[in-house]
Amino acid sequence: ISRALDEPLCNGHAELCSRTYSNVTFIGAHDSAFVGDSPADNQDLSLTDQLNAGIRYLQAQSHVNAFKTLSLCHTNCFLNDAGSLTSYLSTIKTWLDKNPNEVLTLLLTNGDRLDPQKFDSAFKSTGLDKYAYIPPGTAPLAFDKWPTLGDLIENKTRLVVFLDYGAGPSVPYILDEFAYYFETPFDSTDSAFGQCTIDRPPKASPDGRMYIVNHYLDQKVMGGIMGDVLVPDRDAAGKTNAEESIGVQVGVCEGLYRRKPNVVLLDFVGKGVDEVQKILNGF
Repeated sequence: ISRALDEPLCNGHAELCSRTYSNVTFIGAHDSAFVGDSPADNQDLSLTDQLNAGIRYLQAQSHVNAFKTLSLCHTNCFLNDAGSLTSYLSTIKTWLDKNPNEVLTLLLTNGDRLDPQKFDSAFKSTGLDKYAYIPPGTAPLAFDKWPTLGDLIENKTRLVVFLDYGAGPSVPYILDEFAYYFETPFDSTDSAFGQCTIDRPPKASPDGRMYIVNHYLDQKVMGGIMGDVLVPDRDAAGKTNAEESIGVQVGVCEGLYRRKPNVVLLDFVGKGVDEVQKILNGF
């Protein structure tokens, strides 16, 4: 039986409309702002092209650059400055305006431990704050109390925002990542991806938390007087991002935590994202 033409879609799939946010698995773009062909870049596709390819979870690093601008910088702004946070958010706002049935998540790192008001200013300058979801109450929302994707779309709160450090009640839509998630180790150089241990927050309990699997591969290169450094393994991305490789690590995680991850972060996202997300979400 074909799907009725007027059946609502949420993130492209009717099946997701009735799913709570905490019961959806997203493929995410790790370091989504760092696009290009330099050794420090993590993505090939532009931000808009990542979204058009099916990515609904964006992660990005932030720092203040030499001009005192809050920017998307890789480790530090001398290494790789991908432009201002405001410009990045403006691109997201334009895309959300054009795609009214999509729920998007943004996870930002706060490398300089700035007050969340600094991030709030960037969101407000683009109007993106108008899309942001604010959980009810003051305590972190319980795992099973998240709204469905359909509810988020209907209520026009289609953007969920997390900050790794410094989130607080002064900006209620910027949520504390580690109050809601735990993460597996990052910067892996082992292509087997045979682990799913809790790396952050240290000694955290998995109970009541969503979780993020860092499924991207790095390689060591000689860094001269600085010693060996890790860079994204671009050549291995096709294998790393394949259903088989992702499935192996997800299987390890399911064995430990009895549920699928909420996010699988990848470098060099591309075609096939939606198919993998469909498999991970069971349809």
